[in-house]
Formats: sequence, C-alpha cells, structure tokens
Amino acid sequence: MRLKGKTALVTGAASGFGRGIAERFAAEGARVAALDLNGEGAREVAASLEGLALEADVSDAGAVETAVRESIDAFGQIDILVNNAGWSHRNQPMTDVDYATFRKVFAINVDSIYHFTQAIMPHWRDTGTGTMVNISSTAGISPRPGLTWYNASKGAVNTLTRSLAAELAPEGIRVNAVAPVMGETALLETFMGQPDTPENRKRFLATIPMGRLSTPSDIAGAALYLASDDAALVTGVILEVDGGRTI
Repeated sequence: MRLKGKTALVTGAASGFGRGIAERFAAEGARVAALDLNGEGAREVAASLEGLALEADVSDAGAVETAVRESIDAFGQIDILVNNAGWSHRNQPMTDVDYATFRKVFAINVDSIYHFTQAIMPHWRDTGTGTMVNISSTAGISPRPGLTWYNASKGAVNTLTRSLAAELAPEGIRVNAVAPVMGETALLETFMGQPDTPENRKRFLATIPMGRLSTPSDIAGAALYLASDDAALVTGVILEVDGGRTI
C-alpha cells in the first residue's frame, strides 16, 4: 500500500487518465477527492472509491479554492494534488483555431495549475509538505503540426513544473509531471484530426517504437511512483510515458 494514510485530490477524475489515477491511488491506500466538471461522473467515481466527489471548473479560481477547502475539511489535509484535467482544440491548421478556443485550451491546461497552486500553497506551507503531479503530454516535448496551441499549453505545463519544483524544493514540496503519448481516451479523435480508422491509427502507431498508445493504467502507474515516497528525492522531472516516441 504505497499511499496508505495519504490523501489525494485528482482533477478530471470522471474518465480517462484521471479515473485511472484515482482508482490506482485508492487501491494503494489513499483517500481520494475526485474532481470533475462532470459532476455525475465525479460522484460515480467517488462512490466506487468511498471518496469525495467535487464538481468544479478548474479554470475558475473561486471554484478551485472551494474544492481545495472542501477536500481539507473532509480529509483534514491534502498530501497529493494531481492536475490531470485537460482539453484540446481539434487537430487543424493553427490559423483556423479561433481566439476563444485558444483561450479555453490555456484556461484548462495552464490557468488551472496557477489556480490550484494559489489555493493549496497556504495549506502545504502549514503542513510543511506536499506533492504535485501534473499530467502533461509528449506534445510539449516533441510538437507536431495541427496541434500548435495545444502543444504550447503543454510546453507551459512542463516549464511550470520545473520552475515550481525549483522554487518549492526548499520547503519540502515536490512537483513533477507525466508526459503521455497519445492515449486511449475521449480526446483521441481530437488529437488525430481525422476519423479513428484502423489505417489512420496504424500510421500513428508506426511513430511509437513500442507500437501502442498509452492507457489509463500506464499513466496511473507513473503518477503513483511520482506521488509516493519511492520518489522522495525526485522533483522537477517530466516523466515520458510514450513507448519511446520522443527518443
């Protein structure tokens, strides 16, 4: 039980990577607050884990502050924060993405980390410890055409992760990120920018040396390591879970 006695707040927990992380953390002994804009989905996941359900928009500073406070009220503390909630524009030429869509990408992928950092830091400074795991993407390391603004948002997540790690290390707070290759989630067709046919998927899989997409289980395993005491001296790392795609 690698997280026994720990508490974790996981965003975007109703499905995909977030659900996989919430379930793995609970299996390893953590009490989990499952947060999602999809309140019904968050409640379903929380009920299955005997955890706390939180319905909130991660791009809304007030909603984030309330969610953090409710988690602390319920559990007494938050040891682990997983910033998993994310969104992308459809794969398309960069000039075809309108400004409202661009802003939404950054509001969900980047602004959310700002809001959660602001909301949770007073608590972590009181307790003298804390671990943040950000779910980034190989798009922020090895960008490809059609996803320019999404790529940029994940590049920002990577830089934020390393900068937060450098600034907060003296306070005993660790910050790391997981960078998955394209995964088997609801955003798959959005990323591919074309129908998810066997032929199109085969072409993309050919760019991954290990020959497959990432799964919620893959990402949950990486997040578990970074959140656990096994990684006590690990901070500022962008852990690529990509089957070798960014080599």
